[in-house]
Order: sequence, then C-alpha cells, then structure tokens
Amino acid sequence: MATMYLSLGTNLGDRRRNLSCALELIADEVGTILSVSDIIETEPWGFESSNKFLNMVVKVDTDLKPMDALHVTQDIERRLGRTEKSVNGKYHDRLIDIDLLIYDNISMSTPELTLPHPRMNERRFVMEPLTQIAPELIKD
Repeated sequence: MATMYLSLGTNLGDRRRNLSCALELIADEVGTILSVSDIIETEPWGFESSNKFLNMVVKVDTDLKPMDALHVTQDIERRLGRTEKSVNGKYHDRLIDIDLLIYDNISMSTPELTLPHPRMNERRFVMEPLTQIAPELIKD
C-alpha cells in the first residue's frame, strides 16, 4: 500500500456534486480515502474567469503505482465531463481537475507525471487544504 495526496478542483456546473462524484469514483477505483480536507472557494489561478473554484485535498491509500493512479484519475476526469487538460500553462474552466500531489516519498519526473507536484507550493488552493490534513508534510 502507498499513501498519496490528490488535489480536486471544479469551477463549472454543480461544483459540490462534481467533488462528491469524484470522491465516490476515487474511493471505488483508486483506493481507500483516509482523510478529506474542508472545501475552500478560491479565485481561478493562472487564467481569468468569473467562475470561482471549489478545491479540496484527499489522502488515499492505494495499491496503484503512480502512473496507474494518474491514468485512473484522468479517466475519472473524462467520465465526469472534462474534455481537455491544461497544457503548457494554459488553464481554463473545468468541471473537475484531479492532480496527484504526493505519492509516498517518491520523486519522479516524466513527460506525463512529476512527483511531488512541481507547482503545489505556489498554490494556496492546494497548500491550505493539504496543511489541514497533513501538516507534517509542510516544510517551512
């Protein structure tokens, strides 16, 4: 078993339902959800939009390897209505976004996945909920 942290965000449609559906699918297909942060509302990061985000972080025990976890969470995004991923810093409104933040103590960098998430420290919408459920992971 490995422990990983996922960031979930949504700024379109029924945002609370989007998060709820994503959590159900994560529990069914990714692993056991051990902890769930509060949901916070934030402004879009990296692009302009009038739609605010709801964001949260979850701690999950999983049997999946990092790349398998990535592929399963991307499939969950697609099934919940996400049609395109952000590429080269071009962000946009989305029904659901699931990012792998941390996977055990693994550091890796591939064209598809970098762990720990390379920009998580820049994002209040990640760090605030992560600090809530895993303060021991946050380095001063």
